[in-house]
Amino acid sequence: MSLPHDAPKGTSLTDATFRQLTRGTAYQLATANETPLDQMTRKPTVRRILMGVADHAVAIVLSVAVLLPFAIVFLTAFMTQAQSGTSNLWPSPWIWTNFRDALKAFPLWHNLANTVIYAAVGSLGIMISSIFTAYGLSRLKWRIRDWVFVVVLAAMMIPPQVTTLPLYVLYAKLHMTGTLWPLILPNLFFDAYSVFLLRQFFFTVPTEMTEAARLDGAGEMGILFRVIVPLTKPGIAAIGLFSFMYNWNDFYTPLVYSGQSTAAQTLSVGLSLMATSQHQQAYQMQMAASLMFLVPVIIIFFLAQKVFVEGISITGVKG
Repeated sequence: MSLPHDAPKGTSLTDATFRQLTRGTAYQLATANETPLDQMTRKPTVRRILMGVADHAVAIVLSVAVLLPFAIVFLTAFMTQAQSGTSNLWPSPWIWTNFRDALKAFPLWHNLANTVIYAAVGSLGIMISSIFTAYGLSRLKWRIRDWVFVVVLAAMMIPPQVTTLPLYVLYAKLHMTGTLWPLILPNLFFDAYSVFLLRQFFFTVPTEMTEAARLDGAGEMGILFRVIVPLTKPGIAAIGLFSFMYNWNDFYTPLVYSGQSTAAQTLSVGLSLMATSQHQQAYQMQMAASLMFLVPVIIIFFLAQKVFVEGISITGVKG
């Protein structure tokens, strides 16, 4: 019997034979108790890939349906004007100057600054005001607390279109239309949905901890910022992320209050005006501008993905 090809130099025939036999015996022992499923998983990679596709077929189809519009936006942004709006799905050639032309077609940087101010200041105002309101509706004991919470929940059922006319008359009399103030001021007086979620988060903090802090001499503000807020950071961050993304994508409110003034236009309004202007047939420029509009939100989402998932996972938990 010849030596195996992987046997080290100086190994005798008896040693090599013994190793080969023991190696085969170990393999037989390891595979003796395998189930058919275990044996199938050791088959070629193509089989495993096909099984994985079959197991997640529904998720794959839904993912493709969600990602297909983004793919169309991305590919159209690099097409020529003759290709955009046709059945062509792949740019030929790739036109990189569409982004430069989109920047020249409408005031992107000015609209971007307005959108950042609206989204950042609005989300910050929502977080601060909702924290105080949710604390008062969850930890403080007063006579009509539950009735007030019912009123807050009822406010969630009112469509924003119902209050648009009286608010517009109010802001017009205060000479605030055409500015960012009608967009920012409502965010300084909490949001019913944010208060509802934060109230549920605050209930997850054990009352023993707040009572212990109160016995140590901490006031309500100390309990809020030293006990409640540190333990509910995922919920607060989720509220801030929700508010930021809503304000960033908001189209109705900036459209109503900015009017014909370009000073208070946001990106969403600017993109819509671009689609109805002399560039309404330039789909490649519109898609390029839309892609630039999407990039900041996508970056923020991936950076805050962990906090976002943590906030969603415990939303609605009641103590």
